[in-house]
Amino acid sequence: MQIRTFLFLASCAAGLSLQAEEALRDTTRMDEVVVTGTRVATDARHLPLTVTSISNETLNQHYRSSVLPTVMEQTPGLFTTSRGMLGYGVNNGAGNIKVRGVGSGAQLLVLIDGQPQYAGLMGHPIPDVYQTLMTEKVEVLRGPASLLYGSNAMAGVVNIVTRQMNQDGCKTNIRLQGGSYGTVEADGVNRFRMGKFSSVVGAQYQRSDNNRPNSQFEQFGGYVKLGYEFSDKWKAFADANVTHFNSSNPGPVSAPLLDNDARITRGLASISLSNDYGCTSGTLRLFCDWGHHNIDDGYSPGATPKAALYKHDDYIAGLTWYQSMHFFQGNTVTVGIDWQHFGGSAWNADKQTGAKTYLVKDEDGNIVENQHADEVGTYVDFRQDIWKWLSVDAGLRVDWHSVIGTELVPQGGLSFHPTRNADIKALVSKGFRNPIIREMYMFPPATTDLKPESMMNYELAYTQRIGSRARIGANIFYIKGKNLINTTMVGGRPRNVNTGEFENWGLELSADYTINKYWSVNGNYSFLRMDTPIEGAPEGKLYLGATFHKDRWTASAGLQNISGLYIATGANPQKENFTLLNATVGVKALPWLTAFVKGENLLAERYQTYAGYPMPKATFMGGFSLDF
Repeated sequence: MQIRTFLFLASCAAGLSLQAEEALRDTTRMDEVVVTGTRVATDARHLPLTVTSISNETLNQHYRSSVLPTVMEQTPGLFTTSRGMLGYGVNNGAGNIKVRGVGSGAQLLVLIDGQPQYAGLMGHPIPDVYQTLMTEKVEVLRGPASLLYGSNAMAGVVNIVTRQMNQDGCKTNIRLQGGSYGTVEADGVNRFRMGKFSSVVGAQYQRSDNNRPNSQFEQFGGYVKLGYEFSDKWKAFADANVTHFNSSNPGPVSAPLLDNDARITRGLASISLSNDYGCTSGTLRLFCDWGHHNIDDGYSPGATPKAALYKHDDYIAGLTWYQSMHFFQGNTVTVGIDWQHFGGSAWNADKQTGAKTYLVKDEDGNIVENQHADEVGTYVDFRQDIWKWLSVDAGLRVDWHSVIGTELVPQGGLSFHPTRNADIKALVSKGFRNPIIREMYMFPPATTDLKPESMMNYELAYTQRIGSRARIGANIFYIKGKNLINTTMVGGRPRNVNTGEFENWGLELSADYTINKYWSVNGNYSFLRMDTPIEGAPEGKLYLGATFHKDRWTASAGLQNISGLYIATGANPQKENFTLLNATVGVKALPWLTAFVKGENLLAERYQTYAGYPMPKATFMGGFSLDF
């Protein structure tokens, strides 16, 4: 049945593309260049992968500090849970990113310039770190990306590409805003270039009381990126980012908590050397990612406060090298090696004495101060353009984990170009996730007798460009996962075991159209069918957006409808359905000054994306943006 459906859609797509091509033969095609699906800049037409690219302009339309709300709107099949107006935190399910229903814990990988970014002990992304001020664009690879990125890229990849300065000069942007629930946000970024040297420096601060008592959030941080071009073929970059946030979790409304507070500091740094000779290009990068977590688990009203704080220090250190080569016309071969060393230390610290009780064990069950693991992966990706109408892609990764062993990751696909403005793509890919330190060495369910989680993904995609003004896309997918790690009772004791399986299939649609020099519209829709309901995954997701720009005025609006969102599963599943309307209006009062006002959830919907955490109704913000 699935094969017949694929063939039917492919035939229809080819027919539509031929008609559109005939009607718009005199228009200019705009190709999209991406880096996430192949490590090096590549025309997305030649990749069998499904990649959504979100520009800096789009990310700043609503003057949001975090990239995730905009990424969720602009990416079909991607959904992120929230618990308040500002801040995700780390001690509940807020900020959980899912693609096509997959992404719990460490199943989805977030990258910053291709560098893995997650907690070394717990394995999950840290969503509050992903700030707009440092971002040039975001690329979302929907579906497994383990061929290039290894473990944790099982569901896909969100790659944050940081800002650069490409011409001599100095540019500064400062943004100040405030509004509902005592929310204040301030950020600034300076970009500078003189000859071969360039720099990007940014800082940000934000706070909010949020919409419930005991749910305050405060964050501040800074970012710096330095670049130097030795020649037109060699260049180097060094960057560092430190973020600290204080987050209070009020608990679910049915079981509120007091003093459930987190004090988190996260940092990352890297240094890279890149080359580009035309016929070959690549990068060598050394990186580290670290964090210090200080958490009070809180207590119920009337109960006794906890006697100890949970603390941990985690780290990731690694090396990435890849080189892409063109041996002959239409050929690209990319080879690469990744190494990661990750782990950390976790303990309970007595509030009175500071005495430490360590929580991490070794393979024999003995308590240790520090635990770590290593992962090494090597891969080759081969792509060949055949004539002008077909691209063939195939790759294999061999991944070795110091505790789990070796995993093979194959991938193959075709990109068919029936006309110069249409593409049909077919892909078969594997994704996997190795067990994390917590699952193997921490708390009573921990066991090293685990296999990697894995899934196979099959998809067919169609894209039609209508000149340089419009683009439509559609794809269908089927994924089957196995060996999901769950906690069950074995011999009367909790134990992590590989018992989970799932099957998801769905449809994703997207379109954008530039009506004229004033108006542009875009939208996307995704439908997801899950054989086993998954928390934080909606069955339906629709977004419609419009942007207006004339003279000094700009306006943007977006309508998002979420249906069948599972906020609870099991014996008593619970779903949410809601529609959100957001709008922003700005005016350039002076050449260097823009004033703006914005509102979110203007329909004042009552809804929640995480069980027990109602989201705020209508909220409003206003502020200024200075550019000089």
